[in-house]
Amino acid sequence: MDELQRALRDAAQAHQPDRERMLARVERGMAGPAPAPGRRYRPARRWPRVALATAAVAGVLAVGGLGVRALLPGDTPVPARPADPPPPARPTVTPAPTSAADGFLRGGGAVDPHSNRYWAQSNITFDTATALTALTVELRVARTGGVASTGHWRTPPAEHFAVSVREEPGALVYTWTLGAGRTVPAGRHVFAGQYNHAEGDRDARGDRFTVIAGAADGRSATVTGGFPAGPAATGPS
Repeated sequence: MDELQRALRDAAQAHQPDRERMLARVERGMAGPAPAPGRRYRPARRWPRVALATAAVAGVLAVGGLGVRALLPGDTPVPARPADPPPPARPTVTPAPTSAADGFLRGGGAVDPHSNRYWAQSNITFDTATALTALTVELRVARTGGVASTGHWRTPPAEHFAVSVREEPGALVYTWTLGAGRTVPAGRHVFAGQYNHAEGDRDARGDRFTVIAGAADGRSATVTGGFPAGPAATGPS
């Protein structure tokens, strides 16, 4: 047995492989026989590469959160559901100012359209057909949540009027009184009170105004009224 093993080892060490012959055999094997005439050549299917590509696409869809199912024969494609249309815009309703008339005097009240969810301005607008030698304008703002005066103004000259703002249990009261010897010309005039209020759309239907006027010929007129719930264009209707 030792002699046989020694003989095999000597033979293996003495063997020198023919490298050029081996390479030639490999090249012939790779080339393969040419297809027979008339026989359709069908290349080998590359299933591993197709499988890898399919797996890669499936991985991308899975990461993106998409679900895909191939359509089978006879399936009808389902159209994509259109996006819901936006809700229709809510119409803007501008309430008309309340108004009243007495002889040569006509007036109305409205919340100024520049008011917002925290602050408001109540306008008293009146027209007089004659010059006035006496005038008192009063605005009563109901004491809803957070009502507090922030100012006031009027279109006639400020120095022609005495102005007071007082708080009563149920209202914030603004009063303008024409000074002695002063006059207000015929035409349109505006008096306004400004105030803060609790956040939200304030309901002004509890507010009131009064205008008491005296003309040079001795006539007098008084108009009173309220306010619509929300902002409106100024001016008597």
